[in-house]
Amino acid sequence: MASVTRTALTQYLNELLKPETFKDYCPNGLQVEGRSEIGLVVCGVTANQALLDLAVAEGADAILVHHGWFWRGETGVVTGIKRNRLKTLLTNDINLYAYHLPLDAHPSIGNNAGLARAAGWTSAGTFGEQALGCLGIPAADATVVSIAADLEKAVGRPPFVLAESGDKPIRRIAWCTGGAQSYFEAAIEAGADAFVTGEVSEPMVHLARESGVAYFAAGHHATERFGVQALGMRLIDRFGIRVRYLEVESPV
Repeated sequence: MASVTRTALTQYLNELLKPETFKDYCPNGLQVEGRSEIGLVVCGVTANQALLDLAVAEGADAILVHHGWFWRGETGVVTGIKRNRLKTLLTNDINLYAYHLPLDAHPSIGNNAGLARAAGWTSAGTFGEQALGCLGIPAADATVVSIAADLEKAVGRPPFVLAESGDKPIRRIAWCTGGAQSYFEAAIEAGADAFVTGEVSEPMVHLARESGVAYFAAGHHATERFGVQALGMRLIDRFGIRVRYLEVESPV
């Protein structure tokens, strides 16, 4: 059965995703150290207790997620939920890897790239802070209604839509997965006819109405499955190890 050392896996992931090039809200890379030999990696969107328990049941040597731990501004004490999560990893000697913005932005395996492929959009540039937002071209004759249908097919759930008309033509589309509603104004300034992200907040309603730019919220979790799944496939190809993506459903 194939395995890879923790050192070699860490080096490969960091060279591929280049976390040092991003200003992020959390540490990227190996967040919790476990055993030195890794033969089974469990992938998931978020390192919650449910995913940790599933990984233990699978006999995982490492967990690879998009949403890890130790976010900027959170308390540094290890009590309650944080204690239980950390205890699960340390007791079972499991490594935790997390890549946040680097896994959003990677041009081939990132969340933005994966969403575009699944929805049938052609990338044509970037916008916004750290160039995390993407600009592109949807299918010919796209409308608000057809974009909503493409998104539902891509992520498995209907999006929340703010638009003046379902027949509105969409010729230029902007997107940024997850909780990127703050990028909406930059998408408007970039000349987009529609903006797609994971979440929506109250101010977006008025920006959509007043700008005439359609807004789609397709789910934070749902739009960010793509990166860890694609990264897991890279690990199989590179090292021949076992990788399993485990879904812990989230309505948000």
